[in-house]
Amino acid sequence: MIGLGLRDVGGIIERGGTMLGTSRCPAFLTDAGQESAVRQLVQRDVSGLVVIGGNGSQAGAHALARRGIAVVGVASTIDNDLPGSDVTIGATTALDIALEAIDRLRVTASAHKRVFLVEVMGRACGYLALVAGLTGGAEAILIPEIEESPEQVAASILDAYQRGKSHAIVIVAEGARQDADALAHFFTEHSARLGFELRVTKPGHVQRGGAPRVFDRLSATLLGAAAVEHLQAGRHGVLLGLTGGRVSAKAYADVLHAAKPLDPQLIQLAQLLAR
Repeated sequence: MIGLGLRDVGGIIERGGTMLGTSRCPAFLTDAGQESAVRQLVQRDVSGLVVIGGNGSQAGAHALARRGIAVVGVASTIDNDLPGSDVTIGATTALDIALEAIDRLRVTASAHKRVFLVEVMGRACGYLALVAGLTGGAEAILIPEIEESPEQVAASILDAYQRGKSHAIVIVAEGARQDADALAHFFTEHSARLGFELRVTKPGHVQRGGAPRVFDRLSATLLGAAAVEHLQAGRHGVLLGLTGGRVSAKAYADVLHAAKPLDPQLIQLAQLLAR
């Protein structure tokens, strides 16, 4: 084990990713793997553990907590799908990157009078697609939470053309039933009938990189400090997030198996502005 002092972690606030180089461990999904992790923590006299991550990381943290390890979780995922936090660490930076890509594509779409389909990340949660589409002025947004057929997407694009638009942007969440590949196949197969071209762009893991923006740096700082305070006070087995601009703590049992719904007002607003 390598100790990290104040100077060892200085100057990392502007870096994305993790300086620890962590990754998934299949063995940890087993009882034997979890018992091995507990033994190593005890042997190294680790009295408290802060786990920063999304659903998978926090499920692992909960497993350690049930085995007696003092664990505090910090909600961090670009998917923003963890209950107990309005916006998780990483989500706003990923949105900024996605929005920059959308803005750049709109220049080309306008110049060539084309439809661009942009697939954003988010797994089974449509938050990234919804907000990116709303702020990027998309003519259609497809998310896992609301099912739409390719014909409905085509109708939205044709409606935009009939209202005088010369191009269109469609945002698709990677977890939508009609993902980018399915839609691209449909539009290619029916291009003669629909009468317009479509280009697909997948920013992919580009959305997970880059320097954290202001909100992520501030929220990570607030939550990191709160995690240490919780451990020092003996308050563990909880997941920390920001709700209403303040740090909140929820028991793992209350958040790990709960769904985090999208804001219905954002959905209604996106549908209204797309018209």
